[in-house]
Amino acid sequence: MWADRHRNRCGRGRSAAPWHFERGHAELSSPLTDWLERHQIPIYLAGLAAGAAVGAVWPAGGHAWEAAIYPVLGALLYATFLQVPFTKLTAAFRDVRFLSAVLAVNFIVVPLVVAALVTVVSLPQAVLLGVLLTLLAPCIDYVIVFCGLAGGDNQRLLAAAPLLMLVQMLALPLLLWLFVGPELADIVDVGPFLEAFLILIVVPLLLAWATETLADRHRSGEVITSAMTAAMVPLMTATLFVVVASQFPKISHQLDQVLQVVPIYAAFLVIMAAVGLGVVRVLGFDSGRGRALIFTGATRNSLVVLPLALALPAAYAITPAIVVSQTLVELLGMIIYVRAIPRLVPVRTPAAQ
Repeated sequence: MWADRHRNRCGRGRSAAPWHFERGHAELSSPLTDWLERHQIPIYLAGLAAGAAVGAVWPAGGHAWEAAIYPVLGALLYATFLQVPFTKLTAAFRDVRFLSAVLAVNFIVVPLVVAALVTVVSLPQAVLLGVLLTLLAPCIDYVIVFCGLAGGDNQRLLAAAPLLMLVQMLALPLLLWLFVGPELADIVDVGPFLEAFLILIVVPLLLAWATETLADRHRSGEVITSAMTAAMVPLMTATLFVVVASQFPKISHQLDQVLQVVPIYAAFLVIMAAVGLGVVRVLGFDSGRGRALIFTGATRNSLVVLPLALALPAAYAITPAIVVSQTLVELLGMIIYVRAIPRLVPVRTPAAQ
């Protein structure tokens, strides 16, 4: 039923956003929600800019904004995880060929690309860790939106999302250890790290699973899902605002280091478009699956790994800003991707296939 609701709302030409919720013919959206969906990218950029401005004008308020991060981010991640059909996990295994390609691109190809990028530029340890946290974790949420907008098969990405989330939770510690080495244990204070992981990832994850289970049985679960999915854009904007407003006073004198990673993030988007296109041609995927594969290889899970960056010791105060800066670059990149990827992977006629 959950997947059917997604099929109804993602298959429409008007909006590919996964949080356009409807139940049967009784649509539970509003003109305001539709407007937010259509203008989400400029809204996110405005949230980032407003956070930077507030942080610069009122640096003393950094502690207050920082106290708001966990509640706002926790709500966002709960809403985000509600988009992932955990109760439909078996659907992720139906297209084995596509799923294998998704896993290979994200957990074999991407780490190799990241290794090449961080080798080219010498980065301070705190900056490097932020880059690694971000680029090694594949996106599971708004990639579905952008993939749909580009005419990709976002239903396959939706089905693969639970497995992507599970694999990255298991693979990220190992990949970080491979990149950083044994000193990773000295960097990460296990106590705050586990606290952030439990409060901001495990708890929202379990709540989302419970809500999805409830939605399959009771109307109340669908109402909760409707409310949270409608709040996705405001919650993400609020998260970007409070994170930037709280972190900007800490790193305003280190903006050169933040700017240093922008070319890395931009290069990653360009490289993964080319690599993804090559994989699509080798595997002979149709346009829907091909575009979906390129999008999943390029988009990253910055806001989901942000709690892990926030739990790092004081010497790594710049790491959350490095993580959030990837979101800014990616949002701008997705504007280009939505227009460019359909041209790179056009719909083929039956004769051409």
